Amino acid sequence: MIRYILLCLCLAHLPTHADDRAKPKTLVDPNIAALKDPDFLIQGEYCCEKMGAQVVALGAASFDVYLLEGGLPGAGWEPGKSRKKLSGGMKEGKIEVRDEAGKTMATLSEGSLFLTNEDGKTQKLLRVDRKSPTLGVKPAAGAVVLFDGTNADEWVNGKVVDGHLQATNATSKRTFGDYKLHLEFRTPYMPAARGQGRGNSGIYHGGRWETQILDSFGLEGLDNETGGIYSLSKPRLNMCLPPLAWQTYDVDLTAAKFNAEGKRTAWPRITVRLNGVTIHDDLELTKDFTASAPLSQPLTSPEGPVFLQDHGNPVEFRNIWIIPGK
Repeated sequence: MIRYILLCLCLAHLPTHADDRAKPKTLVDPNIAALKDPDFLIQGEYCCEKMGAQVVALGAASFDVYLLEGGLPGAGWEPGKSRKKLSGGMKEGKIEVRDEAGKTMATLSEGSLFLTNEDGKTQKLLRVDRKSPTLGVKPAAGAVVLFDGTNADEWVNGKVVDGHLQATNATSKRTFGDYKLHLEFRTPYMPAARGQGRGNSGIYHGGRWETQILDSFGLEGLDNETGGIYSLSKPRLNMCLPPLAWQTYDVDLTAAKFNAEGKRTAWPRITVRLNGVTIHDDLELTKDFTASAPLSQPLTSPEGPVFLQDHGNPVEFRNIWIIPGK
C-alpha cells in the first residue's frame, strides 16, 4: 500500500507540456490563461484581404477552424457566404487542421495561420483582436448606473470580485419598462467544455426574456448561443468574440402595452446589438417569458427587473447602465 501511494505521488509530480494541455481548465483572467495554456494564444480570429478564420480551442492542443469567405462576421462575412470547417491538432510538433476531404489544410502558430487550398496555393492570415465599438462607453445623460465596478448596491444577490459583477442570479432592485441598456460581459476560457456547459449565462430583460450568453465563438449562431433570444429567435449572425474578450450588449426594449382593463394589447419588442452589430431589429417577443426566467408567470405589467443568470460558469459583467423610458 505504501509503495502504491509513493508511486501515485511520483506520477503526480511529473508534469509535461502535453499533460498540461490535457488538464481541464476554467480560467477567468487572460494573463493567467496565456501563461497556463499555449492553446489560448492560438485560439482567436485571423484574417487577410478576402478571408477570415475563427480558431476555437478544444483542449489538449486540438482545434476547430472556421474559414469564412470575405472576412470575419460583421467585417466581410455575412450569412449566405461560404463557411468551411477544418479540425485537427498537434502533429509532428506542429498544429495542423484539415477539412473532411483532406483537400484544404492549415497550420497554426501564435499570430499566424497558413492556409493551403486544394490547388496547392498558400496564403497567410494574421491574428486580429477585435473590440466592440461600444466597449467602455460612459453612461449617457439620464442613465441609471447599475454597476460601475465599486459595489453591488443596485442588485439583490449581487457579488463583486476584482471589480466585476459575477453571474449569481443577481436581480436589479429597480424595475423598468421601456429602456436602453448597455452591458459588458466576459465568458471564461473553458476549452475542454462543450455546448451549454461552456461559459453559460444570460441577461433576462424585464426578468422574462433572455439574451443568451455562451462561449459560442465560431459556432453557427443559434437561439441558445450568444446573441440568441432563447427559444424565440437566433441572431442574424454570430458576432460572439473569443472567450476572455470583453463583449458588449446594447439593447433597446419597448415594453408590452396594456389597456385600462389590464389586458395586454401589444407584445414587447427588442433591438439587440452585440459588439456593435445589430443582430435583432425590432423583434416582437411573443411569449410571456423564455426558459428559466425568474418571472415565469403570465405577463401582467410592462415593468420588470434586469436579471443576470447563474448557470454554473464564472461569467463576469461590468459597466452596466440603463436609460429608462428611452
